[in-house]
Amino acid sequence: MRCVRLLLGCTSAAELLGTVLAEGPSWITGEGSALYLLDSAGMLRLTASHGLPDWAHERYGVVDPAGELPAAMALRLRRPYLLSPEHTSLDYPNRNAGMGTGMVAVITLPMVVDGRPVGVLALALAHRGTVPRRDLDVLETVADACAHRLAHLLDHADARLPRDARSPYGVRTAGGPASEGVDGRPAGLAHPLLSLAVRAAGHGAFERDLVTGESYWDAEAFRVAGRPVAPDGAAPELDRLVHPEDLPDVQAALAEALAAGGRYRIGYRVLRHGGGVARVEESGEVMLDVHGRPVRIAGLLADAGHRARRPDGAGSPPGDGGRTPATARTALLLALTRALSRAVTVRDVTTAVTDVVRPALGAAGIVLDLVEEGRLLPVSHTVYGGPRRTELTRLADLSEDVMQRSLTRSAPLFSEPSAARARRDPLAPAAWAVLPLVASGQQVGSCLITFTAERAFSREDRTLYSAFAGILAQSLERARLYDTHHHRATELQRAMLPRTLPRLPGIASAARYLPSTEGMQIGGDWYDLLRLPDGRIGLVIGDVQGHNAEATAVMGQLRSGLRAYATDGHDPAATLTRTSRLLAELDTELFATCLYLTLDPAEGVLTAARAGHPAPVRITAGARAVELDLPGGPPLGVDPEQPYPLAVDRLAVDETLLAYTDGLVEDREEDYDESVQRMLGGLELWARQTGPGQIGPAPALERLADLLTLNVTERRSRPDDVALLLLHRMSPLP
Repeated sequence: MRCVRLLLGCTSAAELLGTVLAEGPSWITGEGSALYLLDSAGMLRLTASHGLPDWAHERYGVVDPAGELPAAMALRLRRPYLLSPEHTSLDYPNRNAGMGTGMVAVITLPMVVDGRPVGVLALALAHRGTVPRRDLDVLETVADACAHRLAHLLDHADARLPRDARSPYGVRTAGGPASEGVDGRPAGLAHPLLSLAVRAAGHGAFERDLVTGESYWDAEAFRVAGRPVAPDGAAPELDRLVHPEDLPDVQAALAEALAAGGRYRIGYRVLRHGGGVARVEESGEVMLDVHGRPVRIAGLLADAGHRARRPDGAGSPPGDGGRTPATARTALLLALTRALSRAVTVRDVTTAVTDVVRPALGAAGIVLDLVEEGRLLPVSHTVYGGPRRTELTRLADLSEDVMQRSLTRSAPLFSEPSAARARRDPLAPAAWAVLPLVASGQQVGSCLITFTAERAFSREDRTLYSAFAGILAQSLERARLYDTHHHRATELQRAMLPRTLPRLPGIASAARYLPSTEGMQIGGDWYDLLRLPDGRIGLVIGDVQGHNAEATAVMGQLRSGLRAYATDGHDPAATLTRTSRLLAELDTELFATCLYLTLDPAEGVLTAARAGHPAPVRITAGARAVELDLPGGPPLGVDPEQPYPLAVDRLAVDETLLAYTDGLVEDREEDYDESVQRMLGGLELWARQTGPGQIGPAPALERLADLLTLNVTERRSRPDDVALLLLHRMSPLP
C-alpha cells in the first residue's frame, strides 16, 4: 500500500523505478531492473535502470516492439512475460545476459492506461521459476500504478506544450533524438483513435488521486460541465460543481463506490459557469491497491441532457421521479454507516474515514483524536502517513484547542466564511467542522473535517454531520473494546513464550512471533531455545491445533513438559515420544506438530526429530537455502505409542538454520509447496546480498527475521499464528 501511494506521487521515471525497488515487496530485487517508455516513433526506449551493465544499455537501449525481446513480448501480448533463470540465457540474444547478476527470475510487465501503451517495467525477482498468482497481482498493481502516474505526467507535460507542438489528438509529438519532452520527461505515444473516439462521443476524461486529493479534468470535461478550462486542469470542488439538491445523492453513490471498488455510474446536475444547469453522467472506476484500499478514480464525463432519465432517478430533480434532498442525505448517512460497520479495529475505522468518508464528503482532510486518560491524542497519522503527515501534524496543532472545546461542550462547531480570518491565518482551512464523539454518555474523542473552499453549513448539513458523529463515535467505541480484547489476548500468548532468547556460546539467534488476526487472535505456536546440561543447545518449535484459549493452555503444558524431558538428557526422538504421551493424557482433543533438535556448537553435530512439523531450512555459506532431510512421525498426541525416528546431520560454521511454523508460508491463495519455494528463493537472495561472513552477527539475523515476517504482516488477514527461530553457528573463538 505504501509503495503504491508513493508511486502515485513520483515525478519522473527514475523516481518510479527507485520507489518500486525501495518500497516494493522484498522479493523484488534491484539487480537487472529497468523501465522502458514508448517514444514518439513507437520504439521502447530505456529510460531508467538499476544494476544493468554498460553493454546492456548500449545493446538494449532501444527495443523494437515488433521484436522478440521480453519487453516487446510483454507489450505485444499485453500481459506479464516471465523468464525463469534458465530462460535468461536462452531468450536474450546474448547468452550471458542475466548471468552473474544475482537474478532468480525476470518479469516484464506492460504499462497500459485505458488501452494506451505507455511502456514496460522489467523486474528481477527472488522466485524459482513460477510466480504465484498473488505475487503476479502485486506486480501488475505496481505496473498499473507506474503506468497511470507516467500517463498523468506525460499528459500534463503535453498540456503545457505550445499548440503547434501537440499532436492533433492530444498525443505527444517527437521530443528530440532522446525522446525527452518538456521538463526532461520522456514522451509517450497513445493510439490517436482512442482520443478521437472519446472526443467524437462528446465525453471528457477525469482522474482523482485519492491519496493526495488532487482531481484533474481534460478540456472536454470542462466543456461538458459548462466550465472555463482551468490552466492547470484542476477540477472544481464537488460542492461547488454539483447542484445542491443532487449533492447528497452524489456523495452517497460515491461512498458506495469507494467502499466496494470497481466500476460505477452516477447521473447528476452541475452548475454552469455564469448560470444555468447541465445534466451530466459520470462513469468511472475506483482502483484499489493490493490491500483493497481505494487509491485512484478515473473515468469519463458525458453530457446526459439529451438522454432519457435513468430508471433509478439518480440525479433527477426533486419532484421529477428522483429522491428528495432529505432522502438523499439519509442514503449518504446509510452509505457511511455501512462503511464503518465493516471496521473491526480502531485502525479499520480510521482507514474507512480516510478511504470513504473523506472523499465522499469532498473534504481536504480529517483529523481524529481519541480520549486517552482524559487527554485528546491524535490517531490519524497511523492511517495517512507519508506525504500527508506534515499537513496532518499542522492541522492537529491548529485544532487542538477547538477540538477540546467542542468535546467539553458536547456540541459541534462549524466555521462560517470569513475573509478576515483567512487573512489572519493563511494556513488555517477555508472551512471546517469539529464534531464531538460521544457514545453511551462517554467521551470517545473529537473529529475535525476540513475543506479547501469556504462554505456555509446549512441546517440540513449540520444535522447530517451531527448524525455522522454519533455513528463514528459508536464505531470507535466498539473498535476500542475489540482492540483492548486483542491486546490482552496477545499479551496472554506472549506471556507463554520466552521473554528473551538466552545468550549461548558459539551461536547467534533471533525469533519472531505474530498472532493470528482471526478468531481470538491467540493460538498454540511456541518456540524455545534451551541450554542443555552437556553443553549442547536445544531448539524447539511447535504448533498446537486451534486458535483459542484452550490451544494456548495446551501449548503452555507442552512447552513445560518438553523442556523437562529435554533437560533430563533425552535425545530429540525420545523427548517427542514422551511429549506425545503427555498430550494424549491431557483432557483435550487437540494435537500438535513439533520440531526438536540439538546442536553441538563446537562440532556442529545436529540431532533432530520432528512430529508432523515443517522441516527446518539450512542457509549455507554459499548462499544456498535447502530443507533438511529429516524423516518425521505423526503429530504429537495422535499415536502416543509410535516412536519418532532420530536423524543426525551437521551444521557447518557460518551456516544458518531456520525453524518455523506453517503460518509463515501458508496462504489460502497459493499452493503450499510454491510458498515454500518462494521463501527459499528469498532466503538465497538475502544470503547473496548480505555477503560471506556477514550472515552470522545478531543484527543480520534480526534483519532476516524482519524480512521473513514482512510478507505476512502485509496480508489482508492472517488466519494462523506465525513463529520462527533462527540459529547461526559462528566461528569458534581462537
